[in-house]
Amino acid sequence: MFFFLVNIPGNAKWAQNGVTIAGGNGRGDDTDQLSSPFGLFVDDDQTVVITDFSNGRIMQWKNGDTTNGQVVAGGKGKGKRLRQLEAPTDVLIDKETDSLIICDRNNRRVVRWSRLSDTTQDEILLDNMKCWGLAMDDQRYLYVSYIGKHEVRRYQLGKKNYTLVAGGNGKGNGLNQLNEPHYLFVDRQQNVYVSDVCNHRVMKWNKGATEGIVVAGGQGYGNALTQLSLPEGIFVDKLDTLYVADSSNNRVMRWAQGAKQGTVVAGGNGEGAGANQFQYLRGLSFDRHGNLYVADMSNNRVQRFSIE
Repeated sequence: MFFFLVNIPGNAKWAQNGVTIAGGNGRGDDTDQLSSPFGLFVDDDQTVVITDFSNGRIMQWKNGDTTNGQVVAGGKGKGKRLRQLEAPTDVLIDKETDSLIICDRNNRRVVRWSRLSDTTQDEILLDNMKCWGLAMDDQRYLYVSYIGKHEVRRYQLGKKNYTLVAGGNGKGNGLNQLNEPHYLFVDRQQNVYVSDVCNHRVMKWNKGATEGIVVAGGQGYGNALTQLSLPEGIFVDKLDTLYVADSSNNRVMRWAQGAKQGTVVAGGNGEGAGANQFQYLRGLSFDRHGNLYVADMSNNRVQRFSIE
């Protein structure tokens, strides 16, 4: 899957003013609006798929069409029926089946929606779990963060049994624990990165490890370059450089492999609605060219920052 191959130079910089590529027209449920965007996924052709949390739907914005999005899942009111979503938090595209895999959080399930036809049967992949984040590796194993148990699980698609890959030792701040694991990234070696939100850190769990490594933050809540405050979306490039949506600091941070502190690559200009500002971040991703996409939750928009 292409996001493993994003090659961002070590000295890269991004435009400091973002461009709104989805939403930005106030909070609402029209097709040009979003209401608390959470997780997002950028496809090969720069199509962006967004979990529109408060509207209970998944929106798709095609590259170049910043006026209106398309509802591609949900949007049929709150409820537990198969065609409904309630507070979705993350989404990914499974290219092999051309379908969306969605964490339908408040319905406590992970569901699959076909992108091919509105009449194709959708299905529940996993149920009775309070999920948040999703990832898929290049062998099509599905990774799910289970916030109810403070752990991350790996599933073979279509199977209910799982392998524990991070956490699972109760809520806490030990190296073998997590406290509200939200978003995930899985690299080519099946190492799992987790935004450990309430511990204000990002953890890396090497494949088969029984405890994680702190790769960003972990110095308490704060806005120093050594700190994160409620980190959310994460992404790792080909050089193993980590990018973090540092939600309560309203900035995107970049942490080189082994670094003790990060650098600010976008935002960090206080809370606000300016082109160089955010108001509580959620999902974060890149396209194959290295452009940065951020779900700016309380501004009800998705911003793109072009690589320079």
